[in-house]
Amino acid sequence: MIIELESVFNTDGLKIPFDYELSLASVEVSGFSPIVSPVKVSGCVENRAGIVNLTAKADLVYEAPCDRCATDVKRNYTFPVEHTLVVALESGDNDDFLEVPNMRLDLDALVEEDVNLALPSKYLCNDDCKGLCPTCGKNLNQDQCECKAPIDPRMEVLLKLLEE
Repeated sequence: MIIELESVFNTDGLKIPFDYELSLASVEVSGFSPIVSPVKVSGCVENRAGIVNLTAKADLVYEAPCDRCATDVKRNYTFPVEHTLVVALESGDNDDFLEVPNMRLDLDALVEEDVNLALPSKYLCNDDCKGLCPTCGKNLNQDQCECKAPIDPRMEVLLKLLEE
């Protein structure tokens, strides 16, 4: 979605609302596409006293295996998309402002970038996931295993002393 911003930059108080769906099914993480629903984007671009702000939210459904126990989990996420827009920056790069020199904003690319940055780097089924036993592979969230913790090879000599 391309938003023409010339009228917004030139008119104090002007507000352009938007509400649409964006497909990010092509976004891949570890060889698969975890975003299983269209991203619902809603918000507005508004000029308040000469300052043009983009305020929106992106809602999506994310499905992926837990990084600790490999259980498939589906979760709804809502991410804010907020930027202050300017026609030109006076000095170099500034992360506080988004430059739109031709007064046209590619909202799809901006939302895709913001969603990619906001997605968790580790995806867990829950915050206290215990993961899998490294010895037998049992899911420790469901049941305890009978495996003993491996002995550090540097400590084996001390264990022999205790046995004697």
